[in-house]
Amino acid sequence: MLLTLTTTHRPATDLGHLLVKHPDRVQSFDLPAGAAHVFYPEADEARCTAALLVEVDPLKLGGGRKNRAPEGFALGQYVNDRPYAASSLLSSALAKVFRSALRGESRDRPELAASAIPLAVRVPVLRCRGGADLAVRIFAPLGWTVTATPIPLDETYPEWGDSRYVDLTLTGTLRLADALNHLYVLLPVLDDAKHYWVAPDEVDKLLRAGAGWLAGHPERGLITRRYLAHRRALAGEAMARLTELRLADEPPADDSIEPATGEVAAVEDVRRASLAVRRREAVLAALRDSGASRVLDLGCGGGALLTALVADRRYTEVVGVDVSDRSLGLAARRLRLDRLPERQRDRIRLWQSALTYRDDRLRGYDAAVLMEVVEHLDPPRLPALEDAVFGHARPGTVVVTTPNVEYNVRYEGLGPDRFRHADHRFEWTRAEFAAWVDRVAAAHGYTAVLGGVGDDDPEVGMPTQMAVLTRADRDERAGRDERRDRDERRDRNDSNDRKEATNR
Repeated sequence: MLLTLTTTHRPATDLGHLLVKHPDRVQSFDLPAGAAHVFYPEADEARCTAALLVEVDPLKLGGGRKNRAPEGFALGQYVNDRPYAASSLLSSALAKVFRSALRGESRDRPELAASAIPLAVRVPVLRCRGGADLAVRIFAPLGWTVTATPIPLDETYPEWGDSRYVDLTLTGTLRLADALNHLYVLLPVLDDAKHYWVAPDEVDKLLRAGAGWLAGHPERGLITRRYLAHRRALAGEAMARLTELRLADEPPADDSIEPATGEVAAVEDVRRASLAVRRREAVLAALRDSGASRVLDLGCGGGALLTALVADRRYTEVVGVDVSDRSLGLAARRLRLDRLPERQRDRIRLWQSALTYRDDRLRGYDAAVLMEVVEHLDPPRLPALEDAVFGHARPGTVVVTTPNVEYNVRYEGLGPDRFRHADHRFEWTRAEFAAWVDRVAAAHGYTAVLGGVGDDDPEVGMPTQMAVLTRADRDERAGRDERRDRDERRDRNDSNDRKEATNR
């Protein structure tokens, strides 16, 4: 089986430094199932190609036992496609032969190893269960331009149709380490038949090789199942860990959690991700306008907003509150609390608390945020939240965001009777949200300003509703403070004028 890797980055022969394989020599390596050879069909300043050729020994493939039949019949050890079609055997060879390149290490060209360069990968024969379309779905989201050409069963008999193999070519501008890790994981996924027993440590291998890309891949479920040979327990563990990584290390999608189904189109996923960013920016802007320095993030989840708050030095104390201990753990990881200097860490608090119960620790703060929180409560529990937040904690400013259910018709796959997430207990229309805000403000002594986040549709409004509630006595106190400061400045000026007059 063969794989070629080409670059046109100048000088292209630097590929040898990245792979730690000299272009002028052929190098061979022993493998458990045969041998691997690395050579360069072309190597000059403008273009350089490294080839990895893997030879399979049938006796080694069968573990030295003649009765082993990996293809399911007596002579399967000898009659199979393993010597010719790319599979997990090629993936294992990549891991052994290009170990340092997979880790992104290069002693001679460290800056180049960390840079994206033009690359072209070709695998002339790849068994692809799912056809050429699956190869596109697997590689295209990672930045590759994919050409997967089905190989006919017999060119002399075209009526026989295509075989289960494709000629795969990938082109793109990526880090070499990323490209190799994509291949390491995805070649056996497309083949869907590993040549060795899949043990529990394969989960760690998958997560290491998939770091930075697998957690957000739209086909991560299929990739995980196939890589782990459809072993449900291992696939379940891997998916749980990928979910934690996605929540801890990536900006959350709309609602900070994964959509309930995969029916919303991919183009909408981009819109949703953009909306999450715009929502956070709108909340941060409202907090800045409020002049707050001590802020509560109520229902903080995995800590997306907390990260932005901590990065802004105007906030002297930032508190994340959530009922889920697991979410607080994710937030701590996202904030990297264990690595922060003590002075920075002292600004941050993470508290476990239910927002439907009074908590004295939450009193006395300048501002609080309820970002995509209220819709997760059963409607009969809303009065308890209102009392705990607006009646007991009474922050000076409260910023609330929630989905606008009227906008859901603009999301493909969301019908009129469906919410944006399975955990939503309700979603309000604009009139319903305005009525709730007015009632809460009147009951607890706040004034309110309504707004929204996202593109304003003339028929259904903005996708996110937003309200900024300011405590009325806070406005009065602020006015008194402003008048007092003005009077003190006037008195100081008058005193200075008298001193100057005396001196003259």
